[in-house]
Amino acid sequence: MTSTRLARLTCTTLALGAALAVAPPVQGQDRSGGAPLGLHTFTDVSLSPAGDRVVSAEATEPFAPTKTRARGPLVVRSARTGEVVASYDPCRTCRYTHPAWSPSGDTLAFIAYDAAQNRATLELVRGGRVSALAALEGVAETPRFSPDGGTLALMATPGAHKQTGAVEAGAQQVGDIAALSGADEKRIGVIPVAGGTIRYVSPADTFIYEYDWRPDGQGFVATAAKGNGDNNWWVAKLIAVDLAGGEARVIAAPKMQMNFPRVSPDGKTVALIGGLMSDFGSVGGDVFTVPMEGGALQDVTPGIKATFTSIAWRGDRLTGTLLRGDRNEIVALNPSTREVATRWSAPAEISAADGEVSLSADASTAALSVQDFTHPPELFAGAPGATLAAVTHVNAGLAPQVTARSVSWKSDGFDVQGWLLGPLQVAPGKHPLVVDIHGGPSAATTPHYVAPYGSGVFATVDWLRRGYFVFYANPRGSYGQGEAFTRANVRDFGGGDLRDILAGVDKVETLAPVDDHRLGVLGHSYGGYMTMWTVTHSHRFRAAISGAGIADWVSYYGENGIDQWMVPFFGGTVYDDPAIYEKLSPIFSIKDATTPTLIYVGERDVECPAPQSFEFWHGLQAVGVPTTLMVYAGQGHAIRDLADLADLRARELTWFDKYLGG
Repeated sequence: MTSTRLARLTCTTLALGAALAVAPPVQGQDRSGGAPLGLHTFTDVSLSPAGDRVVSAEATEPFAPTKTRARGPLVVRSARTGEVVASYDPCRTCRYTHPAWSPSGDTLAFIAYDAAQNRATLELVRGGRVSALAALEGVAETPRFSPDGGTLALMATPGAHKQTGAVEAGAQQVGDIAALSGADEKRIGVIPVAGGTIRYVSPADTFIYEYDWRPDGQGFVATAAKGNGDNNWWVAKLIAVDLAGGEARVIAAPKMQMNFPRVSPDGKTVALIGGLMSDFGSVGGDVFTVPMEGGALQDVTPGIKATFTSIAWRGDRLTGTLLRGDRNEIVALNPSTREVATRWSAPAEISAADGEVSLSADASTAALSVQDFTHPPELFAGAPGATLAAVTHVNAGLAPQVTARSVSWKSDGFDVQGWLLGPLQVAPGKHPLVVDIHGGPSAATTPHYVAPYGSGVFATVDWLRRGYFVFYANPRGSYGQGEAFTRANVRDFGGGDLRDILAGVDKVETLAPVDDHRLGVLGHSYGGYMTMWTVTHSHRFRAAISGAGIADWVSYYGENGIDQWMVPFFGGTVYDDPAIYEKLSPIFSIKDATTPTLIYVGERDVECPAPQSFEFWHGLQAVGVPTTLMVYAGQGHAIRDLADLADLRARELTWFDKYLGG
């Protein structure tokens, strides 16, 4: 961490720098001298089976407004030195995802996707040369080699009407809506590495979310559901799919969400992460096992005060990642003894292609991208707990833009954690505080680099430069403290989690020169809902920004494209128990609102449809509260357009400066 300290803070700041110390520049590879042009990113990190090479999609996000998103080549580096071994860029209009090594490590597969053409190509690298193995109109992802290396599997959505996932902009809803609801089906396809055509082996009426080869190479396990792929993940089943095709066999159908189905090397057991999850891709829970032949799931990490985020078999053990409080960890898990041993730990954000960490075949070496609030992302590789360290120095010229510290406090008997960011130089006097509530709610804010130029939906770095402090809270409902903590806001949205956040603000005010009369609150998705709830249940905040929020759970149930997610959190559908949906709806307390609120939403938001924002905006107008509503044309739950993001951040700055006086 930077040596600059927050003024007037009494607790010791985290020593993040020690965990994220970077290696010296690699001659002939890394940038040296001069001002950095942007933030270099490493996505979809994948380590070769021998642990000697690491591949990732690399790009440089410029520190200036641009009309197009940064893209770059697929880069192979030495896992020991970080030196570039090879670089592949066969399609200058494509983005590259999901690189996968063959078992022998002599072949590399990846997906090249051209969004403008809605065309995906399965590319192979053999002998240093790139060739297209197959192409389709639509979306493809997650290629994986068979255990003998002779066949490639992938998940594909031929003729996809939209990008996969509920956060993406929805397709136009006209015509026979019932016919449209299951129009896109993601299937497992296979193709010989020697060449041929894709043959689909999973049922045509079934949407596949995740899959894994069986070790005998004769089929797969997968999480899947029939019908609408965006909506039905919350009721997905664990199934077995035969390589020859035909009907799938159900292995298990638990009343919880599942991620990372992985078959043990002996083919007898399936391990997975199960728990209460609010979004596909936001993984968190305990580790469960079930016999391949079917049966009841067994929790092999019961009561752990942490949240597993990825797993992989290596022999009879699992190597996984988990979030424990303010630290991400790489751990070894023995399913038989239930022993969990930490191999590496840091207060940082981590990521890789197939989970949060990529492993060599024997698990002796790991590779991943690592960053925190003050250190930009770099590639890490080495033995966890021994030599795991940064092997690139590409972002070394980027200085910290903020100071950061972990904050812990008590609320209703819970141990709660969050992050406090402050300006590098703190002027005398009291300062505004912005409280940023994360989405989910099953998620957590982890340390991500605050770059010199903002790229997300919130103007964080600009607020900090204006003298604001920024507080990220991980209240009950979040990951990082175990399943009981994640489930603690079931049927209580806005209740205990708001108390946790307000108690966190009280804690922050004992640590930093924050003006309690200049507090702002904001959030996106569930954070947008919590912002709406906060301004109708508290007068403590002087300004608010609600992104893609939910004003009325009753009307929302019939408007959104993912109503299945609500049932585990509310205990039933709105038709079963309308009272709890109404009780937790901010719109029914709109007359108590006094906080000026900026509202924004994407026109084609599937997760939190625009009418919810219209409803809250209309209510604030009716009771005389200053408000503005921005609807961004063609955008979904995740606002992708760079011009729209720049416009949004400018509006946010103006809004908080007007009411908080930054």
